[in-house]
Amino acid sequence: MKRLMICLTTVFLWSIWGSAMALDAVLGAGDVLKVTVYNNPDLTTETRISDAGTITFPLLGVVEIAGLSNVAAEKKIGTMLEGGGFLRKAQVNILVTQLQNQQISILGQVNRPGRYPVEGKRSVLDMLAMAGGIAADGSDTVSLIRKRNGKTTKDQVDIVGMVRAGELNGDYELAANDVLYVERAPRFYIYGEVQRPGPFRLERGMTVLQALSTGGGLTARGSERGLTIKRRDVNGKQQIIDVKQDDLVQVDDVVYVKESLF
Repeated sequence: MKRLMICLTTVFLWSIWGSAMALDAVLGAGDVLKVTVYNNPDLTTETRISDAGTITFPLLGVVEIAGLSNVAAEKKIGTMLEGGGFLRKAQVNILVTQLQNQQISILGQVNRPGRYPVEGKRSVLDMLAMAGGIAADGSDTVSLIRKRNGKTTKDQVDIVGMVRAGELNGDYELAANDVLYVERAPRFYIYGEVQRPGPFRLERGMTVLQALSTGGGLTARGSERGLTIKRRDVNGKQQIIDVKQDDLVQVDDVVYVKESLF
């Protein structure tokens, strides 16, 4: 259900912003373009923006377009063609075939980690959707690392909490070189007289009883009395705590189910 809600939300956002965001993309070094001029096929040019932020265009020579949006670059080339007396009315179209200059990194527990282009306005949910969503063993919380004005910041984005509340205030807009990192989901461990001992994903608000259920329930020799949890305190020292079935399980807790004496 959590994954479904996230997918529905991102599809809705993409349907609204779709093509408009592509027009807002800022061109930069490394981007590969196909430039066409209506009724002038001889001016069709496929080129890559140089490190200096320029392209070479027929009749015009070197044209600086880095830092411009598609629309602004189209207008600039059209104005130059008209101003140079080459065309009376130039209708220029620029198609970005490879957007290299504005990419973000999506790492950790996502289905398709890697670097992805930021075409126009893109948010955390947009980019997670492009990476195939959070993997089954991924955390509900995503780390967003950004560098602005020489200062690096790290924010925690609670994806599930944000969607459940219906508030997208934490769905930050991303920019080039931002990093999204999805850690492995928190775990707890259960052993002793349970059907399936081992590590399991810790769900929000999970109780000891729910943890027992995740472990397949008690064996025929298992006892619901005398349940204990091994837990490390703030100093890293391990404690053994007697717990009840409705007590909450914490990250890295080790739940132990004793054998019944009768």
